[in-house]
Amino acid sequence: MRCAVRPMELADIPQVVQIEKEAFPTQWPPTPFEREILHNRLAAYLVAYEVEDEQETHEVSGTSPAPPEARGTLETFVSGVRRLLGQEERGAPARAQKLVGFVGLWFMVNEAHVTAIAVRESHRRHGIGELLLMAATELSMERNEEIMTLEVRVSNLGAQALYEKYGFVKVGVRPEYYVDNREDALIMSTPQIGTASFQQEFHRLREAHFQRYGANHKRRLEPNV
Repeated sequence: MRCAVRPMELADIPQVVQIEKEAFPTQWPPTPFEREILHNRLAAYLVAYEVEDEQETHEVSGTSPAPPEARGTLETFVSGVRRLLGQEERGAPARAQKLVGFVGLWFMVNEAHVTAIAVRESHRRHGIGELLLMAATELSMERNEEIMTLEVRVSNLGAQALYEKYGFVKVGVRPEYYVDNREDALIMSTPQIGTASFQQEFHRLREAHFQRYGANHKRRLEPNV
């Protein structure tokens, strides 16, 4: 069974709320997803879902190069990027889908801020978090944002390793950022994502991810991401 990424729809909210509660049980208040989708023009949310029909991921066309065995998953989330940008008509999924993760973004002046990446516990360590991060990066590039930023717990070494793999570096600390245990947050930021060097490395990592997990990968992920 494969995993792909698309824009979040209103019908997805119950499942996304479950995933958020599971991934961030102490978070308060919960994310107002309906308001974010309907009224926050600066926000974008993508969901990862299980693909049951092998043909589904071959019914769209992508513009980014990828190896043939990777093209289905890549083209599906590129299609989602296009819908977010208004290049395709946005519609509800053709049938009920099992969601396994989501990523949230806020777009500010020349900056894409990753607000959350969450994956169902049953599907962690299968590459889903990395796939969501790739989709978020792809969307940020499509929007011509200059950098990406995020916060991460100082204790979450697995997530930090994933972000560092994709070019994020530690640029600061937010003391006592997390309300549940007053843990500090590391501020991480990418270099300019529009540069040839960043995009070349991004495409290399993306191809390596698809090569590793293939068409029938079981979707691995770093802890707590």
